[in-house]
Formats: sequence, structure tokens, C-alpha cells
Amino acid sequence: MTEITVRPLAQSDHADWRRLWTDYLTFYETKLPEEVYAVTWKRLFTEGEFEPKGFIAALDGKAVGLTHYLYHRSGWSEKNNCYLQDLFADPEVRGKGIGAALIKAVQQAAEKVGVKNVYWMTHETNATARKLYDHVARRTGFIEYDLL
Repeated sequence: MTEITVRPLAQSDHADWRRLWTDYLTFYETKLPEEVYAVTWKRLFTEGEFEPKGFIAALDGKAVGLTHYLYHRSGWSEKNNCYLQDLFADPEVRGKGIGAALIKAVQQAAEKVGVKNVYWMTHETNATARKLYDHVARRTGFIEYDLL
């Protein structure tokens, strides 16, 4: 039987984080400059209520997934919201519970600080992820727009 472990990112995870983060960006056909890699890694370890945080998932001791999340204020609640910004599992381990375990870890971390609303988005074509998301959460029906 395989064992999934999920824990907060540590400085010693840099190589695994970079590999997984690069694979995630490649999945979304995106490249980021080295400066963004560096500032993202730094921010993941910067103290502060609104700084991003992360978890890494391992399967039988090998790093196979990651997530980044952050808290933010809302005009709809006294409590913060938690935005699960990035979620990735190596393609060869998809369907083995990595994504669900990472989502659960974020949910538990949010609960510890009194945050109930954990939300995320994905691309409409990401059928594999949407199958999981439809199983573990409710679809809100909101459509995203941005001004890039």
C-alpha cells in the first residue's frame, strides 16, 4: 500500500518545489522569469497574515504534489477567505488521492485560524482536476474575468 504524506513546505524542499512548480506552469503553458521563481519561494517563507503558504505531498517518500494558498480579506465576512491558488500532482500519480490530500491540508490549515471559506478555480478544459473538484467541493457557477 502506498502512503501519502502532506506537510508544510520547508527550505529543504526547494529542488522538489521547483520541479513541481515548473511542471505545473508547463501544464498551463506558462513560463515565468527566474525573478518570479525567486520571489515566490521567498514569499512562501515570509511571516505575515497575507503571505502565501504551501504544502508538499509525497507518495512513498517521493515529492509528487504541491499547493500554494493565501488568506485575504473580504467585504462579505469578518473572517478572511482562503484562496487555494495552485494545486498540482505529477501526472503519473493522478487518481491516487494526492490532490484530495493537498486540498484537505489547506482546509485544515484554514480551520486552525478560523477561516471557513476555501475556494479555487481551474481551467474549464482541466477535466481530470474538475472530476476531483466536483467530488470534494461545490461548483459555485461564478465565471472569472480579468484585465490583463
